Amino acid sequence: MTNPTTTSDTPIDFSALRLQLSSGSEKVQQQLIQQLAVLGNPGLDVLIEFLLQRRDRPPTWIDGKTYQVLYHSESAAAREFLQSHFPHGVVTLRSQSNIDYSPLQQLLIQGDFQAADRITLQKLCELAGASAVQRKWLYFTEVESFPIPDLQTVNTLWLVYSEGKFGFSVQRELWLAVGKNWEKLWMKIGWKNGNTWTRYPDGFTWSLDAPVGHLPLSNQLRGNRAIAALFSHLAWKQ
Repeated sequence: MTNPTTTSDTPIDFSALRLQLSSGSEKVQQQLIQQLAVLGNPGLDVLIEFLLQRRDRPPTWIDGKTYQVLYHSESAAAREFLQSHFPHGVVTLRSQSNIDYSPLQQLLIQGDFQAADRITLQKLCELAGASAVQRKWLYFTEVESFPIPDLQTVNTLWLVYSEGKFGFSVQRELWLAVGKNWEKLWMKIGWKNGNTWTRYPDGFTWSLDAPVGHLPLSNQLRGNRAIAALFSHLAWKQ
């Protein structure tokens, strides 16, 4: 049986990998995270140390990816580490309205994007109030009054656990890049093909294979005023 700490009989230099992981670009870090994930406990130990070093920084998708690798590993040490230092995930759940976003964080950690999408709308409706919860969709005027911390929390959760591919801010950047042209945006993010809207749920791609900005969804089929309010929100100015 091959020793996971060697490659072709050559010992792996974990010190060098540790240094590259700390100082490399995001692309390099992503490759190293995937490499270390399959190198047994020594590789996981490097990832544990890396995540702990970054604990006091605002989380990025690199932190989310590292957390997910440790979370899905069979290592008891990794599980104990996460429970001790990141019991709910790497994203601090800020809410001005006392909304509990922990179920969303757990679904995104697990990579269940379809369930995460459903609970995202549910949480935004909770944020909007009892009427929105009952009707299960949003008025643009409700979106405009969303507290900044809450919208930023939801967006950060999607960014951090999707390798930076999904989130309202990603969709907004794409919208601005196409000159605020809705039809071009729908095509770019896979919500429309020609004149045909993507059918929910089976037409959507609930994985990282989806186009950038594909998720989360919104009630754009009721018009684009709510999503326009979302993209114009002050949360993206801070």
